[in-house]
Formats: sequence, C-alpha cells, structure tokens
Amino acid sequence: MTNKLAIIGGSGLYDVEEFKEREFLEIKTAWGNPSDKILKTKFDGKEVYFLPRHGRGHFISPSNINFKANIDALKQLGVTDIVSVSAVGSLKESLPPGKFVIIDQFIDRTFARNKTFFEDEIVAHVSMAHPTSNGLMNACEVAIKKSGINYQRGGIYVVMEGPQFSTLAESNLYRGWKADVIGMTNMPEAKLAREAEIRYASVSMVTDYDCWHPDHENVDVQKVIKVLLDNAAKAKEMIKNLIDNYEKYIDPNDPTNNCLDVAIITAPEKRTKETINKLKHIAGRVLLK
Repeated sequence: MTNKLAIIGGSGLYDVEEFKEREFLEIKTAWGNPSDKILKTKFDGKEVYFLPRHGRGHFISPSNINFKANIDALKQLGVTDIVSVSAVGSLKESLPPGKFVIIDQFIDRTFARNKTFFEDEIVAHVSMAHPTSNGLMNACEVAIKKSGINYQRGGIYVVMEGPQFSTLAESNLYRGWKADVIGMTNMPEAKLAREAEIRYASVSMVTDYDCWHPDHENVDVQKVIKVLLDNAAKAKEMIKNLIDNYEKYIDPNDPTNNCLDVAIITAPEKRTKETINKLKHIAGRVLLK
C-alpha cells in the first residue's frame, strides 16, 4: 500500500504556504461536503493533503464540522495517515501558551455530534483504548524536535462541545481528572479515523491557560489569536519535517491497519446493498469481500 499523509489544520492553521504545487479538490461523500476544498500537493516528492477543519476563513463552529465527510473524503483520496494540528487550552502550569503536546489519550465530553459511520443497519465496535498511532507520534516527536519547539510527549485531551469556553467549575473538574489540555475538535474525528482504518496522531498547540489559572481567569479571543499565529508558524515548520520522516516510523502492526476485521458484528444477511455502498470507502475492504 502507498502511504499518504493528510494534515487537518485547526484554529489558526488554514493553509501551508510553503506548498507551492497546489491543486484544490472538491470531494463529494455520502455524508455531505467536507469542511472545504482539500489541498493536494507534492512536497519533497511526496503526495500530501491538507484540510482546514473550520474552513478557510474559520466559518464552521466546532459542533457543526462535518467530521464524517472530512474523513470519508480523505479515505477516498487514499490517505493512510492523518496528523491533526489543533489549538487547545492548557490545564496544567507546566503547559504554557506556545508549548505543543503530542496527545495519546482523549476524554470525550461532546454530546451533540454523530460519532460513527456505522449508524444504520451495520454495527461495528472498534477499539479506542489507544486512540493514536504510536508510529505517527514518534514521527511527530522527531519533527517537533527538529523544529526546536518546546513540547510534551503524551497527554490527555478533554474534548468539550463548545463553542463557549469552560466555566471555572468545569475547568477545575478536568484538572482534577489529571487532563492536560482542553479543546473542541478531536472527537469524533479520532473515532471516525479509526473506523476508516486511518492511522491518527494529534498535536495540540497551547494558546491559553483556560480559565482555572488565577492570572488568566478570562480567555480572551484576541490574545488567543496572537498566540495562534505564532503557533501556526511553528506548526508549518513541524509539518515540513514530518513529511520528510513520517514513513520511517509507520508500524506495520499498528492495530488501526485492520481493526474492522474484528469490529463488525452484524450478520452478513442483514447488510443491505444500499448501506454497504454508503460505507464502500470506509469499510469496503471488509464489506466487499
């Protein structure tokens, strides 16, 4: 299989100008349209895709992102690996604005989103015990180090609904859970990537201390934007380094690679052609045998 990398950019990261060879693709899916046109490029001889999850110009609220269309569209393009780059708030003193965190766990607190491709007739239960790819995390760490970015390897990301920021009580609750950062977008994105058998890694860029910190009681969007711009510049450098090295770290035994082999529970005679066709990009490997 040819490995193909996609970057999903979060708040502040809507383009990578260093990608000079540019083709914008409009991909249709059974789930509707993705957040925006997908940028196809070649960088250092490697085919790479870039998708801004909020759209260029940031016009899609976290709860309104069409996560299923985003993942399906990337799967149609043959993407095997996704690195999510997201803006987050910090829940720890040791994670100041400007620091990056390579996420390895999530706590999903969202409630207004459809979180599975397997919603009609065909039921599948994929494991999310280890939601991110160790090989991709290794590649991200090497790229971050090469870029000279201050970072932490490993961390728990609390995913909240939004678009409002946390109350003080909520922020303190999540700190009591020993979570590291809080954001609004990596769920159900990580779950859907797993269902699509796409390896996934998440790099969080800290913009603020949420509201728990006594010196930062109010999260100010204007202050956040300033940090966002600084972070985006660092993220672009990381992405260039990542493209150069990520294939070296791909694990042929990554559990994502064939997780659907043991996930689909619905009896074959209950699977209609219509539903199989809807899932052909996501699960065709197992449904169309």
